[in-house]
Amino acid sequence: MEKSCNLLIHFDKGTPAIANEIKEALEGNDVPAKIDAMKKAIMLLLNGETLPQLFITIVRYVLPSEDHTVQKLLLLYLEIIEKTDTKGRVLPEMILICQNLRNNLQHPNEYIRGVTLRFLCRLNETEIIEPLIPSVLQNLEHRHPFIRRNAILAVMSIYKLPQGEQLLVDAPEMIEKVLSTEQDASAKRNAFLMLFTCAQDRAVNYLLTHVDRVSEWGELLQMVVLELIRKVCRTNRAEKGKYIKIIISLLNAPSTAVIYECAGTLVSLSSAPTAIRAAANTYCQLLLSQSDHNVKLIVLDRLNELKSSHRDIMVDLIMDVLRALSSPNLDIRRKTLDIVLELITPRNINEVVLMLKKEVMKTQSGELEKNGEYRQMLIQAIHSCAIKFPEVASTVVHLLMDFLGDSNVASAVDVVVFVREIIETNPKLRVSIITRLLDTFYQIRAARVCSCALWIIGEYCLSLSEVESGMATIKQCLGELPFYSVSEEGEATDASKKTPQANSITVSSRRPAVLADGTYATQSAASETAFSAPTVVQGSLASGNLRSLLLTGDFFLGAVVACTLTKLVLRLQEVQPSKVEVNKATTQALLIFVSMLQLGQSPVLPHPIDNDSNDRIVLCIRLLCDTGDGIRKIWLQSCRQSFVKMLSEKQLRETEELKAKAQVSHAQPDDLIDFYHLKSRKGMSQLELEDEVQDDLKRATGEFVNDNDDANKLNRILQLTGFSDPVYAEAYVTVHHYDIVLDITVINRTKETLQNLCLELATMGDMKLVERPQNYTLAPESSKQIKANIKVSSTETGVIFGNIVYETSNVLERTVVVLNDIHIDIMDYISPAVCTDAAFRTMWAEFEWENKVAVNTVIQDEKEFLNHIIKSTNMKCLTPVSALDDECGFLAANLYAKSVFGEDALVNLSVEKQADGKLSGYIRIRSKTQGIALSLGDKITLKQKGGG
Repeated sequence: MEKSCNLLIHFDKGTPAIANEIKEALEGNDVPAKIDAMKKAIMLLLNGETLPQLFITIVRYVLPSEDHTVQKLLLLYLEIIEKTDTKGRVLPEMILICQNLRNNLQHPNEYIRGVTLRFLCRLNETEIIEPLIPSVLQNLEHRHPFIRRNAILAVMSIYKLPQGEQLLVDAPEMIEKVLSTEQDASAKRNAFLMLFTCAQDRAVNYLLTHVDRVSEWGELLQMVVLELIRKVCRTNRAEKGKYIKIIISLLNAPSTAVIYECAGTLVSLSSAPTAIRAAANTYCQLLLSQSDHNVKLIVLDRLNELKSSHRDIMVDLIMDVLRALSSPNLDIRRKTLDIVLELITPRNINEVVLMLKKEVMKTQSGELEKNGEYRQMLIQAIHSCAIKFPEVASTVVHLLMDFLGDSNVASAVDVVVFVREIIETNPKLRVSIITRLLDTFYQIRAARVCSCALWIIGEYCLSLSEVESGMATIKQCLGELPFYSVSEEGEATDASKKTPQANSITVSSRRPAVLADGTYATQSAASETAFSAPTVVQGSLASGNLRSLLLTGDFFLGAVVACTLTKLVLRLQEVQPSKVEVNKATTQALLIFVSMLQLGQSPVLPHPIDNDSNDRIVLCIRLLCDTGDGIRKIWLQSCRQSFVKMLSEKQLRETEELKAKAQVSHAQPDDLIDFYHLKSRKGMSQLELEDEVQDDLKRATGEFVNDNDDANKLNRILQLTGFSDPVYAEAYVTVHHYDIVLDITVINRTKETLQNLCLELATMGDMKLVERPQNYTLAPESSKQIKANIKVSSTETGVIFGNIVYETSNVLERTVVVLNDIHIDIMDYISPAVCTDAAFRTMWAEFEWENKVAVNTVIQDEKEFLNHIIKSTNMKCLTPVSALDDECGFLAANLYAKSVFGEDALVNLSVEKQADGKLSGYIRIRSKTQGIALSLGDKITLKQKGGG
C-alpha cells in the first residue's frame, strides 16, 4: 500500500544524483555542500529510491552539525525514511535517532527545539515518541512562545495517535491549564484547537466561562471558536441560542476574515430575521470595504444565496448592494444587477431606477473602454424594471432615447427594443415618445436600430401632424433624389474596372447570419456596425443616415423604409381631408420607391438588390397605386395586433414560470407542527425565541427532511460484474457538480479469504481519479464498501473502466475480474436555461464548434419530435409556443442549456415533413468547447429514433 506523503518537491529527473557523490559530500566539512547533498538525498527518497547506505553516514556526520539548515533538512530526511520493517516493528537503528531528538528538545537554541517539536507532529511511531514525552511536556512551560505553540501541537498530535490516550492520560487537563495562563495569541489558538479536537466538552466549557471576553481574543482564536460553534450546533441544535449571541458579538471584530466567517456561520445555523439581517449587513459592509475583485464576487455569491432563501430581508438592503456598481469590474457589475433586479418592489423601484439613471449618465462622460458594454447592461436592467413597473417608464424612456445613436450597436438595439415595448404598454407616453424619436432619428447610425425605429414610426404616428412629421423625417434622412446621377454611373463603371479590390473588401465582409427561425441569411457587416461612407457613391453623414446606409447596399433597410412610408401614406388617407395633399404624399413615396429599385439595379453598387427586398418594394408600389379595404386593414391593424400578441405571450410565459416556482411544496400532509406559543419562554432572549420559531417553521415546511428518494437511488445502481463471478461488484454513482462519487459494494462469493484485493480504475475523457486504490482483505462471503472519487473538469461524456485484482492463499498468481464500463452521461451536467434571442444569435455567431446531426426518426409529427429531443437533451426551447402553432409541414426551433461549469450549449432544430410523411432535416449543435458539441451530438443520434 502507498504511504501518505507530507512533502512535495519538484524533482528534475534529467540529472539524477548518484548515492556515492551524496555520501562523499555528507562526510566532508563543507556546510553548503552538505546542505546540497541532503536536498538531493531527500529528493531521491521522495521519488522512490531507498538509499539504505546513507543512514549511518547521516547519523555519523550530519547529526552532530550545529547548522540550522542542516538540522531542518535532517528532520525532513527522518520524516520520509522507512522507520519500520515489513511486519510493522520499529527498526533497531532508530534508537540512535531517538537520543538525538531528545537532545534537540533540550537544546539551548529555540529554533532547533521548535522545528523538532513540529517534526514530532508528523511522527506516527509510538516506540520512538514514548521516551520523548517528558521533554515535550517540559517545553509547554518554556519562556519562548515559538516553542510553547509547537509543543502544544506536538501534544495534540501525540494524543490523537491510536495509543495516544495511554501515552498522555491527562493531556486535555494540562492544555486547559496552559490555555488559562497563556498570553501568546498563536499558542492560545493551538491550545484551544487541541481541546476542540480532543476534548470538546472542555473547549465548550472554557468558551462559555470566558464568553464576555471572546471579542477581545485574537483573530486566529476567534476563527477556531466559530469552527467549534458550528460543530456543537450541528450535533446539539437545542443549545443554539447562546452560541448565536457569541457570533453576533463577533460581528464587530476588527478582522474582516472573522466577520465573513461569522456571517456564514449565522446563516448556516439560524433563520431568525435578526440573525439573517445581521449577516446580510455584514456582507454589504464587506462588499463596499474590500478592494479585491475576487472577494467582492464571493460576497455577491453569498448575498445571492441569501436572496433566494430570505428575500424579504434582502429587499431592505437593495441600495447597499447597488453601491457595488462603483467597481470598474464588469463581472461584479453584472452580478450586482442580477441580484438587484430580483429584489425590486413597488416601494424601492423609484430609488433603484434613479440610481441606474445616474450610472447611465456616468457612462457618457467616462473614457473607459468597457463603457459601451456596461451601458448595455444598465439599459437591459432599466428595461426589465420598466416592464415590471410600467409607471417608472416615463422617467427613463426619454433619457435612454439619447442613446439611439450610440456607437455601441448592441446597446442602441436594446434601447430601441425597450422603446418599442414601452410605447405599446404605456399609451400615455405615445405622443412624447414619437416626438422624441422623430427629433433624434437622424442620429441613428446602425441599420438594425433604424429598422426598428422605422417600424415604430410606421405603427404609432396616428395624428395628422405626426404622420406628416414622420414622412418629412424619412425624406430628410434619405436626402435628395435620385440616389445617383448618370455621370456617377459612368464614373462608377470605370472605377469598378480600375479598383477591383474595393469590391472584394465589401464581399469579404458579408457573412451568414442566423434569423429568428434558425435559418441562415447573408448580411453585410455594414448593417452590424456603425456605417462608413461608401467608396464609390457620394454619400456623407450630412446627406442623411438612411441614404448613407442604402448606398452601402443595405436593401433590407430600403424595404423597411418602403413599408413605413406605405403605412404612413395609408394613414394619411384616413386623417387628411385634402385629397391634393394625399396625392402629393403618395407620388413622393412612389418616387422614393422607384429610386431605390433603380439604385438596386445600377452598376454603382457592388451588389444588386436581393430578390426579397425587390419584391417587397414592388408590392408597396402596387399597393399605393390600388388600395383595397382588406389590404388597408392588414397593413394598419394586423401588424400591431401581432406585436401585442407577442408581448402578452411573453408576459404569460413569465407569470407561468413564477407560478411554477411558487408551487414547489415542502410540507407533507402528516408532518408534525409545533405551536411555539405553548413553549416555555423562561430566560430566552428575543433572538433565541425568533430562532426557535424559525426552526419550528422549517420543521413544519419539511426543510429539515432529507428527501432522498430511495426508489430513485435504486435506479442509479450499476452492476459491474456477473452473478457467477467469484467477486460480485455493483456501484452507486452520485454526480456532484465537479466530482463523481462511486460507492462500490464488493462481495466475496467464495469460501476462501481474498487477500490484497484491489479495485483498479481508469478513466477516459476529462476525468481524473483523486486517490490511489488501497488493498483490502475480504473474509469468505463477506462484503466491503469502497468509495472512489473522480474529479470532472469539463462537460462531456466520459467512461470509467477497471478491474478487481486479488490473491488467494492456495494460488500464487493474482486473479483479475474485469468490470463493466460506467458511462457518465452528459445529462448530469447540463440543465435547461434561458437567454434572449439576441444573446443566442451572438453566441451562435461566436462559437466555433458545430456538430450537424441529420434527422433520422420514426416519429412523423414535427412537434412530437421537438418535444422528444427537448426531453432527451434536457434543454429549454427558446422559440415561443405560438411560433410553433399550426400545421405547415416545417418546424424550426432554438434550444438552449447551460452546464454546471458555465458552458453554453446551443441547438437549432430544422425539420420538414416529406411527401411520404417522414421527417427530414438537421439538428445543429454549437458550443465553445468540442466536448459538449460531440457529446450532445452522440446523445441526439442515440435518442432521436423515438417510437420504441
